[in-house]
Amino acid sequence: MCQLMDHYSSWYRLKRAVVIYHRLFDILHSRKLQTNKSSCGRFNQPFTVQELDRAENVILKFIQLQHFDKEMDSSSKRCRVPKSSSVYRLDLFLDNGLLKVGGRLSRAEIPEEMKYPVLLPYKSVVTSLIITDIHLRLGHAGRNHVLSALREKYWVIKANSAVRTILSRCVTCRKLRVPACEQKMADLPSIRVKPTPPFTYTGVDFFGPHVIKEGRKYAKRYGALFTCLVSRGVHIETANSLDTDSFLHALRRFIARRGPIHVIWCDNSTNFTSAAKELRQAVAEMSQERIQSYLLKSNIEWKFNPPSASHMGGVWERLIRSVRQVLSPLLNEFGERLNDESYRTLLCEVEAIINSRPLTTVSDSPDDLNPLSPNHLLMMKSNVSIPPPGHFQRNDVYMRRRWRRIQYLANVFWSRWRREYLLNLQVRQKWNESKRNMQVDDIVLIMDQNIPRLQWPMGRVIATESDKRGHVRSVVLRTLKGELRRPVHKLVLLLTSSE
Repeated sequence: MCQLMDHYSSWYRLKRAVVIYHRLFDILHSRKLQTNKSSCGRFNQPFTVQELDRAENVILKFIQLQHFDKEMDSSSKRCRVPKSSSVYRLDLFLDNGLLKVGGRLSRAEIPEEMKYPVLLPYKSVVTSLIITDIHLRLGHAGRNHVLSALREKYWVIKANSAVRTILSRCVTCRKLRVPACEQKMADLPSIRVKPTPPFTYTGVDFFGPHVIKEGRKYAKRYGALFTCLVSRGVHIETANSLDTDSFLHALRRFIARRGPIHVIWCDNSTNFTSAAKELRQAVAEMSQERIQSYLLKSNIEWKFNPPSASHMGGVWERLIRSVRQVLSPLLNEFGERLNDESYRTLLCEVEAIINSRPLTTVSDSPDDLNPLSPNHLLMMKSNVSIPPPGHFQRNDVYMRRRWRRIQYLANVFWSRWRREYLLNLQVRQKWNESKRNMQVDDIVLIMDQNIPRLQWPMGRVIATESDKRGHVRSVVLRTLKGELRRPVHKLVLLLTSSE
């Protein structure tokens, strides 16, 4: 019987199997008594309700004998159950060999099986099958609904915990209700916490499109936002499209105006991926010439976030939101009159406004310094202002003196940056606890906001990518359409590798 119960995962199929064994036993027994007659035709007849009830009683008796053998010996004719028993207060009695709960509802106008439910243990295969059958019959209902339907016929010890355990293993319920995976927020990378020249470490992303007017035609324009990961400064370039060539032109203009870049971070979009590949090919082709060999010494290192991991690029994603907050009122007022030249001018104005934002808390005291802003480093002043009128002497532009002045202002910026801004990044705003790491062979649901949740594809983890502290941040998945790389925050864990 134990092997039979472990073989089936459905309560109804288990009862059918027991009915088949009963029929086989009856056929063999009838052949033994009447050797000339055959009753094989009964073996293929449809199942009856009486046979299923008989099979259920046999299974329940077997389970009770396994877990309540002492209670069944001592509870015949309502004998007292020892106080040490976990079912001492249930007023147990035997009814046709089944241990049932007496209780206090004998006078209630309810069915007999609700008055005297069958006692079942907490940890049992049969208990799990019965709870699962009720859960499926009720259309994957919640814990309270399943518990109410269960107690109409069965009394399970620690039923609340048993139902909760079974429902937590339901794959369909996990698809519907389980939230996405989380992991403790990572430490800030070194490129964000050490003083470096502006835009040495840069993040880039596109925003738009915005509709402008060229003569009698309307055209779309995009903005390429470059973010300094240290000073949080912003540089905005215009792009006519989202293809690779347009991005390369914007990148070349940015480098020409802001200087060389050491590392550039970006999302795993198609245009960025193609741009990195084309840049590497272009550098390899130009390596024969002297100028191109010089450029190889300052080659840009490209780093891509995993696909769909927008939270990993929060540095520039947050600034794109700030740009939109500034652009929206301006475009509402002048959007219909913009041409290509005025659109570029508008983005420059937005860039100046964003770079003048405070990075630290604004103090109410008049004796405190002005709040730190990216313009303190980019332009050596907090606000954009027109040069004052007047006559200037030649000594005012003395190079050595000007160099010392700029160097002093830069040192002031970095000292204030350490004291006022850097220490504000110490606290984790969310994801403060370490969670279970994704493991190879875990079955997950891949989030896709463009389709309903029940249509999200499933995948198996084939490789994990962890940080220096051992926390898995992204994984490689095998799906029906091939391999994918996704962050753990875009996955819903359905089954662990051990399950």
